[in-house]
Amino acid sequence: MPIKKSLLDEMAQVQLAIDLMEMGARLQVVENETEISRPRLIKLYKEVVGISPPKGLLPFSTDWFMTWMPNIHSSLFYTIYQRVAEDGGDDSKITLFTRAFRLYQEQVEADESELVLSLTRAWTLVRFFDSKMLEMVSCTKCTCHFVAHAYTPNANYVCGICLPPSRAGKTKRSTVPDEPFATCVANTLDLAGYESNQQKNSC
Repeated sequence: MPIKKSLLDEMAQVQLAIDLMEMGARLQVVENETEISRPRLIKLYKEVVGISPPKGLLPFSTDWFMTWMPNIHSSLFYTIYQRVAEDGGDDSKITLFTRAFRLYQEQVEADESELVLSLTRAWTLVRFFDSKMLEMVSCTKCTCHFVAHAYTPNANYVCGICLPPSRAGKTKRSTVPDEPFATCVANTLDLAGYESNQQKNSC
C-alpha cells in the first residue's frame, strides 16, 4: 500500500507540473509547487512545451501590478481567486489557483480581450498578497475593489476604468477596455464584496 500511494502521489505531482507548464508557468513556479527534481522538470518542460525553459529571475516588483491595464487584469484575477478560495473547501492552494486562473482566461477570451496577466505573474501576485505587500482598495467612484500597494494612503483612490491615463489607446498594446469587458470587470469586482481591512469605503 505505501508503494501504491507513493506512485499515485508521484503521478499527481507530474500531472500538476504538466498542467502548470501547459498554462504557461515558468520553471521556477513549477519547481516551487511540486517535489519533482529540477533535472526532471527541465526534461519534462522540453517534452511539454517543446523548447528549453527560459532563464532569468521571476518578476519581483509589485510596481508592474500598479500600471494601468495590468492593474485591471490583476484585480479581476485576484477577485476571482478569492471567490474560488472561499468555495474551495479542502482543495489545495495550487488547485484553487489554477482553477481561478482558468476562469480568468475564459472570461478574457470570452470578451475577445488580450490576456495581460500570465500565469507566472498571477502566481507572483498571490505571493505578494500572502506577504501583505499588496491589498485590495475601493474605488471612490465605482466602489469596486482593485489591487494597490499595502500600507499607503488610498482614501481618494480612483481606478483605471473610471479614470484611464491620458495616453490610453495611443498604442497597440495599450487600448482602452471595450465596454463589455469593462462591464464584466466591474461586475466581477463588485460582486466580490471584498472589504479592505485597512479602510472602508464611505460612499
